[in-house]
Amino acid sequence: MNASTFWFLAVGGSAAATHMGVFALSQSHMWPELANALGFCVAFVVSFAGHRLLSFKDAGTSVSTSLLRFAATALAGFASNELVFMLLLRVLGLPSLLALFLALLFAAGQTFVLSRFWAFRR
Repeated sequence: MNASTFWFLAVGGSAAATHMGVFALSQSHMWPELANALGFCVAFVVSFAGHRLLSFKDAGTSVSTSLLRFAATALAGFASNELVFMLLLRVLGLPSLLALFLALLFAAGQTFVLSRFWAFRR
């Protein structure tokens, strides 16, 4: 495993844990879909900082360009996350934390490809 892959997994895991933690703390106060969105917003900061500084530190783009591209990438990932989350939660009736975990896994692959080849292009 190369360093970029290691850091991507470490940062992604940290961001996912942040996302799930915020979700777990807030879901009793709002609809699960809104708690998911709140978790995404907090985890976005963790994710961008970690990926910019660690996973893709040799990026050939400016911080502002990377931020805009990563925001687009993250929003695309969140859209697929929210769709899968709602299907697992509302249609299949899975417990909310399990549904969120599976939705995060689904979105992670998409986010890696878009981050590696576009947002933080080398």
